[in-house]
Amino acid sequence: MAAVAREKAVIAVLGAGSWGSTLAALLHGNGHEVRLWDHSAEQLRKLNEAGHPPGVPELKLPPIRLSHDLAEALRGVDAAVFVVPAQAYADVCERIRALQLTPPLCIIASKGIDLHTLRPLSDILEEELKPRMIAVVSGPCIAREVAQGVPTSVVAACGDGAVATRVQGWFNSPSFRVYKQDDLAGVEYAGAYKNVIAIAAGICDGLGFGANSKSALLTRGLAEMRRFVSAMGANDMTVVGLAGLGDLCVTCFSPHSRNRRFGEALGRGRSASEIIAEIGEIVEGVPTAHAICKIADEKGISTPIAKAVAAVIDGECSPTDVVARLMSRELTSE
Repeated sequence: MAAVAREKAVIAVLGAGSWGSTLAALLHGNGHEVRLWDHSAEQLRKLNEAGHPPGVPELKLPPIRLSHDLAEALRGVDAAVFVVPAQAYADVCERIRALQLTPPLCIIASKGIDLHTLRPLSDILEEELKPRMIAVVSGPCIAREVAQGVPTSVVAACGDGAVATRVQGWFNSPSFRVYKQDDLAGVEYAGAYKNVIAIAAGICDGLGFGANSKSALLTRGLAEMRRFVSAMGANDMTVVGLAGLGDLCVTCFSPHSRNRRFGEALGRGRSASEIIAEIGEIVEGVPTAHAICKIADEKGISTPIAKAVAAVIDGECSPTDVVARLMSRELTSE
C-alpha cells in the first residue's frame, strides 16, 4: 500500500460542487496535481472567492487549478474523477468526445442511474468515451465530515485489480481509508439505491416516527437493495459492505444528507419542486427512484419502497397513505 500511495498523478476532477471540491482537496493533499473543472464559471468564481463550496464551510480549498475550460482540465491527465450529477453524464461525455480527450482512466464518484437510458453511469462512460479503464469510489462519505478530517472509509471498485489498487492508493489518506473490490456494478447500484431509501427515511422523520420505524425501513430497504442488485447481475453481498449498508446508514441518519432532508420535508407535506428549489443542489434520489421503478417494471423486480417513494415525489399519494399501503401489504416471510 505504501508504495502505491507514493505514486503521484495528474487528475482532473469534473464537478466543483461540495463533493467534487472535497475530493479535489483530498487528492491535492495526497500530493497529486489536481485540476478542478465545472461547467459553471459563476460556480468557480464563487468557490474561488469563498474558499469553500456551498454547504462545506469546513473545507479550506488548497491552491489547485480551477478551470471552466474542459480541454485545459483534461489535457495530459492520468485520470478524471467524474463528480457531475448522474443525469449530466451523457452531456459531459459528449463534450469530452468532441474534444477527443478521453482520459485513460475514468473514476465515478457520483451516485445515480441515467433516467433516459436506465443504465448505470459506467455504461454511459463505456459507450460514450470507451476509456481504457473505469473505476468507482463510493461509500459513507458526507463531504463536511471528510473536510473536517473525520475518519472515513470507502471502497474503490474496478474489474482490474491492479487499477483498483492504483485508485486505492491515490485516494487513501490518514483519515480517508480506502478498501478495494472488483464488483463495480454492485457498488454503483448500491450507491444509487441507498439515496432512494434515504428519502424514505426522511419521510419517516417528517412524519414524526421513531426508531422502530426507521430501523425496520433500513432493514427492509437493504433487502430490497440486495434483490435489485442481484437481479441486475451484480453480487448482492456488495450491498452489505461500505457501498451499501455503510452508505445507507450515513445517508439515512446524517442531518447533512440532502436526500434525507428532502424526504423529511416531503413527510411534512411540502411539494417536491418546492423542496428541491430550497435545497439548491441535486437530490440524486429523485431521478433514481423513477429509474429504479422503470427497471423494476421491465424486469419484474419487487421494489415496494422505491415505488412508494416515487409515488410521494410525484404527488400521487400522501406520505401517510403510502405508509398505510406498505404496512398493509400481504404478509410474507422475511
